[in-house]
Amino acid sequence: MSSVIISNASNGVGDSVESPLGTSTQDVLQNTHREKSSLKVFAKNKYINNVIRREKKDHQDKNCNEGLETHETFKPPPPFRLEFQSRRSLEEFQYLNKIAEGAYGAVFRVRDQKKNEVVALKQILTDNRNEGFYIAAMRELQILLKVQHPNIVAGREIVVGSNMEEVFIEMEYVPHDLRSYMDTVRKSRQLFSPCHVKCLMTQLLCAVQHLHQNWILHRDLKLRNILLSYKGVLKLADFGLARQYELPPRQYTPGIGTIWYRAPELLLLSNEYSTPIDMWSVGCIFAELITMRPLFPGTSELDQINRIFEGLGTPTDATWPGFSELPVDSTTFKKYTTGRLREKININLVSKDGLSLLQDFLLYDPARRMTADAALNHAYFKEQPLATEPARFPMWPAKSQVQLSP
Repeated sequence: MSSVIISNASNGVGDSVESPLGTSTQDVLQNTHREKSSLKVFAKNKYINNVIRREKKDHQDKNCNEGLETHETFKPPPPFRLEFQSRRSLEEFQYLNKIAEGAYGAVFRVRDQKKNEVVALKQILTDNRNEGFYIAAMRELQILLKVQHPNIVAGREIVVGSNMEEVFIEMEYVPHDLRSYMDTVRKSRQLFSPCHVKCLMTQLLCAVQHLHQNWILHRDLKLRNILLSYKGVLKLADFGLARQYELPPRQYTPGIGTIWYRAPELLLLSNEYSTPIDMWSVGCIFAELITMRPLFPGTSELDQINRIFEGLGTPTDATWPGFSELPVDSTTFKKYTTGRLREKININLVSKDGLSLLQDFLLYDPARRMTADAALNHAYFKEQPLATEPARFPMWPAKSQVQLSP
């Protein structure tokens, strides 16, 4: 088995969901009709070039100059509907231990007694006032059951208990989350080798590319939401904050996502955003894989944006068109004329092409920020050493397998 080690280390406006779950949860769970629909890719070239902000501005200028009141809008297909392949009873599963707990439910490691297979069950919290699912939980159900990809955790079936508060999504069990895995490596004062960084980044970009091609924003990309199988296969997880999007960007919830990985437009409370927010998060993850340290570990939203400005330089309307118009409540930021990104990334840890890719992920202007499509074709992934095969990625026992009492 090859070694992973190479050296010592010295949640708004317009944020709604159209769904068939407007009826009671009981009605939904009893609905076995399959209404097939799919997410088709519209205006792919528009998406690939990522001209969201500039396209909107061009339309506005054209309308102003020519007296037009309409402009072209690229919308995704109608909201997809939930398809429940089947419903299973909670009694068919043996509790093993709790893996994690979040705002929208806990995740448990269980044994499917019928199939003799270890799987994960994510409990979905319900709002008893209207018998419906929380909006974010609805989105997660939709995405897990509809967006299938080798690098996205698979949702399988709906599992119900004795009452409507016991509703779960059955998912494939993936032992590691990348945060815990990296903590193990970091405690040994070690670093990933470039071929292992490329292995993880290639898989992450494939997952994000698939989401964006299917009109999905993840909105909470971070190490904790990236899983790793014993075969070295990366699986993107936790779609509790994900949602469908359209072009030009409409108004969504501002200030969403974990602050260390949150794009500057979200930190500055912009509610018009799209796929570039995920790509900023990918850039922060990329830097952390290289250095084993968070790139911008802010303690608050204000501290976070100041750390970004210190690292990349304070933006202007020249580097970020529309920056002065963002709703920042007249907050005065310290002016940094030049960035210090190179000081944060040791020259011995990443190649020139790798640093170039990182800088393109971290561009202030969302319209110029690197896309997942373009990143996968970047020179960084073509230079030596090439990405290692996932099957050769070294693995260790996972914390999620520790047996705990119920």
